[in-house]
Amino acid sequence: MLRSTPAVLLVLLTGCLIQKGSSWTFEGPVPFDEGGFANALYQATGARMVAGNAAQMVNDAPFFEALASELKSARVSIDLVTFIWRPGDPSDGLVEVIAERSRAGVHCRVLVDDFPSSGFEQQVQPKLEGAGCLVHRMRQGLTSERNHRKIFVIDGRVAFTGGVGISDEWLTWRDSNVRVEGPVVAQLEQAFAENWVEETGTLLPASHFPALEPKGELLAAFVSSAQTDHVTAAERVTQLVIATARKRVWIGNAYFVPSGGLTALLEEKRRQGVDVRVMTPSSTTDHAEVLAVQRTHYRELRRLGVRLFEYQPVMYHSKTMVVDDALAMVGSINLDKLSQDLMDEGSLVVMDKGFVRQLERDWAEDEKNCVEVK
Repeated sequence: MLRSTPAVLLVLLTGCLIQKGSSWTFEGPVPFDEGGFANALYQATGARMVAGNAAQMVNDAPFFEALASELKSARVSIDLVTFIWRPGDPSDGLVEVIAERSRAGVHCRVLVDDFPSSGFEQQVQPKLEGAGCLVHRMRQGLTSERNHRKIFVIDGRVAFTGGVGISDEWLTWRDSNVRVEGPVVAQLEQAFAENWVEETGTLLPASHFPALEPKGELLAAFVSSAQTDHVTAAERVTQLVIATARKRVWIGNAYFVPSGGLTALLEEKRRQGVDVRVMTPSSTTDHAEVLAVQRTHYRELRRLGVRLFEYQPVMYHSKTMVVDDALAMVGSINLDKLSQDLMDEGSLVVMDKGFVRQLERDWAEDEKNCVEVK
């Protein structure tokens, strides 16, 4: 989320959190077979499910080692967009690798949302630019339309996305991220390019979009979202994935302040007998004001039969969904008004039983560290 803010913006953002938000609800029905769901996702968001991908969860602090390892192998390009990049140990390690690759001739481009990235301009940007990396701070000034995406693409062939920020707190926080290879990487690169064109008015070289061979068996799509006067892609994909459920919906989310429309959809799923669970931060949250608003929704959700779990040891920052046995979503999309309606976001949608089992194992371990809200 956001660092300390001027009073006027803090009032604006708190107002966004408290508001019920959109009453829009996806009515369905949604086919759950691969072809039917892929068609539904394309209709709702414009994102196409593509075959031949491989994906692995890379959670918590080990993410930084995994990203650095891939960056070291870069030969053509490094393209990164992130919401938070602050000086500290994770930053130092990544800057060292990116600078070395940039000096070796790798095209390096970095986009950072200006507002929450305190210290980036003074301590990080000069080091990257000194090595030849192109760096831009996006959307400077007081606006709630931030760029909350986390996209890391190496050579147009390997990508990471999730909830991570480049800052010391992510060395201890619980967060969920995914490494992906295969044809879907082109969609993450396109989302980066979209922001790059916005900020610089220039295109990426064609070399950033290589022909991509199959790397696995996953069917996947990357759904990118931006502010609109109507229903955003973030809201559409969130509700579409939930509407698909026949047996279960397990939602892990850092800032769970559901809109009226989303609450109505969860109520409909419970009427259908779907096992609906929600995992959120507890008092270890980084934003107590969001937790307070979140807890005002508990009575209604419990009345509907939704099971609620608060993660205890550290800040829980994941943004994941598991639906039935073969559908999952991992990315940057929170379930509050800021994320659903205002900020640039992106999440990977995957249809694959093996990938869902990875998230199931994560959920089982996390639930051991939760208190269920009664």
